[in-house]
This record gives sequence, C-alpha cells and structure tokens, in this order.
Amino acid sequence: MRRLLFPLLFLTAFPLPLFSAAVSAQQPEISIAAKAYMLTDYQSGQVLASQNPHERVEPASLTKLMTAYIVFTGLKQNRIQLDQVVPVSDKAWRMIGSRMFIEPNKAVTVNELIHGMIVQSGNDACIALAEVVAGSEEIFVQMMNQEAQRLGMKNTHFMNTTGLPHPDHYTSVHDLTLLAAAIIRDFPNFYPFYSLKEYTYNNITQPNRNRLLWLDPHVDGMKTGWTKSAGYCLITSAKRDKRRLISVVMGAASANARSMESQRLLNYGFQFYDTVHLYKTGEVLTSIELWKGSQDVLKAGFSSDVYFSIPKGQADNLKATMEYKQPLIAPVSAGQVVGTVKFTLNGELVESYPLVALEDVELGNFIGRAWDSFMLLFN
Repeated sequence: MRRLLFPLLFLTAFPLPLFSAAVSAQQPEISIAAKAYMLTDYQSGQVLASQNPHERVEPASLTKLMTAYIVFTGLKQNRIQLDQVVPVSDKAWRMIGSRMFIEPNKAVTVNELIHGMIVQSGNDACIALAEVVAGSEEIFVQMMNQEAQRLGMKNTHFMNTTGLPHPDHYTSVHDLTLLAAAIIRDFPNFYPFYSLKEYTYNNITQPNRNRLLWLDPHVDGMKTGWTKSAGYCLITSAKRDKRRLISVVMGAASANARSMESQRLLNYGFQFYDTVHLYKTGEVLTSIELWKGSQDVLKAGFSSDVYFSIPKGQADNLKATMEYKQPLIAPVSAGQVVGTVKFTLNGELVESYPLVALEDVELGNFIGRAWDSFMLLFN
C-alpha cells in the first residue's frame, strides 16, 4: 500500500562513488603570459583556468580547425573521398602566406591537402579543399559560420578559410575550446593528423610548428597560428593515462612563449586536478515512486556519462543532492526529465544535471489507476 502523504519536492543527498585523494593541497593560482587563455578538461568540460575567455581575438591559422571540421564532415558523409584528385585553381596556387606548394598542373588528393593544411598550415591547401567541398571559398565560409553557430561558438565569425586578418574575422578562446573538443569527439579517426611532426609534398618537407609534439610525449595535437596582429597562438591537446586536457593560448609574445605557456597550463591541470568518472550512461541512480503506472517505481539516472574535475585532495567534499517532484504520474518515456541532481564542492554549486527516466512505463490497468487516484485525494 502506498504512502498516504508525500512532499511536493523530494530532496535527498546520496553517496558518490569517489576515490579518496591521497594528497591534500591548497589550489595555487596560475598566471600565463598571453592575451587570453583557457585550460579545459575534455571529459568533464570544466574550465580549470582562464583569462578573457569570451573576449574577441584573432584566430590566425587556428581558423583551420573549422576548415578541417567542415572537410571531415564531408568525408564522413561521403561527399568527398580521401583519394579524390582535386584540381588546383589559380586562386589556390597564388595564395599568400604559409603554403604546401601545390601547383595547377600537379595532381593532388584530398588526403594530401589535409596533411598540407594541418601539418604545414598551407593556406593554398585550405582554398583547394574549400573549392572541392563547396565550389568556392565564399560558400565554404558560410558553412563554417553555420557550423560555428551549431557548436555554440557565440563569439565567432569567419571571413575566410585560412585565418588571414580581417576586421570581421574573430573568435574567443572559449569558442576555440568548443571547436577543438568537437574535432576530438566527432572525428577520432581523423584526429591523428594533428600529431604528425612533419609532412613532405612536392619534394618539400615542412615540420609541424607545434613544438610540444617533440617536447611532451603526451601532447598529440593540435594547431599553431600567427599573424602580426594576432600574435603567437596555440591550441594544444594532451592525454595522460585516461585524462585529456585542452589548452588555448592566444597572443603570446613568441613561438617559444606560446609553447612554454601552453606546457605550463597543461602541467598545472594534470598536477593539481583529478578527473573522476562518477556515473555511466544508463546507470540506475535511484528508483522513484510512480503513480497510475504498470509498475510502482521508475528507474532513473543520467542520459550521458558524468565526469568531474576536482582539485586534488577535495574528492570527499563533493556532494550530490537529488530533487524531483511528486507525484510522478505515468505514462513515462525513457529519456524524460523527472528531476535534477545538483553537485556541490565545499558548499558551492558546481553543476546541475537532469535526472531522466531510464525506462518506458505505460499506464496501469483500470483498477490500479482508480486506486492511485483515490489515494492521491488524501494528499
């Protein structure tokens, strides 16, 4: 027999499956010599350090991350092929800035152009890829801006595929972090392009300008950028054990500075934070009382994996509170939001996640529904 009384809002705290951190230390602050920067944990999406995260900055050749994203999408959708031969237009051949040195009368494939764009930062490769995907750079740029909006890059606008300076060509370190994470998440089979240290085309070998590929064995990407107005820029991704961090440094004073400041950011994140996998997709977190259904309780949990980045020594201070309204009445569909789980660290709200139904529950039979309707009259 069901309870006669229940609260409108049910609130409970529950234990978290956390490890006990062995080290307890006061979190140090970090200062990076750059116009703007951000350090983010890939799994949790949490920002570990930042300065001017939403300020508009020139992306320079970091623009080529979005160029690559559109090209990778075309490959995934089979609109283009890696071994497809691409005609080299006069515009691509004469492109200024860094180049892979394609020529109008020399065959080049999509695969070679991707290498030239990512490893050699070839502006000519960007134009050739844009033309084979969209017919022209102008239409391709429209696709870049549409994709930026879809990814939530609210402070980003592209005017070209290369990153050459333009007053209306801008982004932010926050938006670049979203883009870098999207490439790693959406195109794991193409991401290894970013770890290549050199590439040879047309008998010309050029090294990857990301020096951290040589200095740190955990670094496996991603892209450098430079113009006189933007300064020296670098997006770096590194994986140690099962943890991946993404750093974005914009407007450093030199090529060496962008590498060293990026390395400092990564070391900071790995040294002073731990990432814990709290719950898996579909894992049953709780069972909620259900009315007028074919069963009396509903299994609930999360629709995606839940990760948290926690300062070392603070694991025991992470708490979770679950809230859901009662009465919960059938029918209920899997994925339907039925409550909220709030995570706090040292009493401060860190993040909230929707609590969702993990199963479909249909209406119960007539007698069960009538009994539950009767019981609800007393509350």
